Amino acid sequence: MKKIVVAITGASGSLYSRLFFDKLETLQEQWNEVGIVLTKNAEEVWKTELENDTYKKYPFKFYSQDDFTAPFASGSGQYDTMVIIPCSAGTLGRIAGGISNDLITRAADVILKERRKLICVVRETPFSLIHIRNMETITLAGGIICPASPSFYSKPKTIEELAATVVDRVLDLAGFDVKTFRWGS
Repeated sequence: MKKIVVAITGASGSLYSRLFFDKLETLQEQWNEVGIVLTKNAEEVWKTELENDTYKKYPFKFYSQDDFTAPFASGSGQYDTMVIIPCSAGTLGRIAGGISNDLITRAADVILKERRKLICVVRETPFSLIHIRNMETITLAGGIICPASPSFYSKPKTIEELAATVVDRVLDLAGFDVKTFRWGS
């Protein structure tokens, strides 16, 4: 059973977050705790891109960005996985620089120092050299950079199916058993 923290930053890509939440709901037998942190910008981007505020309807525990009493703000909380979906370039840079100025960056710092799984779904294009170096730093520290780059093997027919190719990959990386398209199957 997993204890997972999910962070949503203000980068474009709210569809990825919504689909990730939807899939986590279907995988309830594989996790026992899901903590969510949304930035204020993430809430605005969600409302703009998805034209709703349905993030409020999910059965997960939500924490404010400045709540350093959240259990995943400490290694003793024993959260094993953190997914930042989408991960803005600014958040990526603060994590790479070791700046723990909010709950998202603190939780990422904890996950890395405890040698647990950090997955950053970077949603930025193009990448500057600064972005690339920040991705290298996080990778060298044990994090996983999973750009929000969909695949086309499964011949997705809708934007949701296309975005789901990224979400399913992230769930795979996080260690969930998901039913999805597999190359060569």
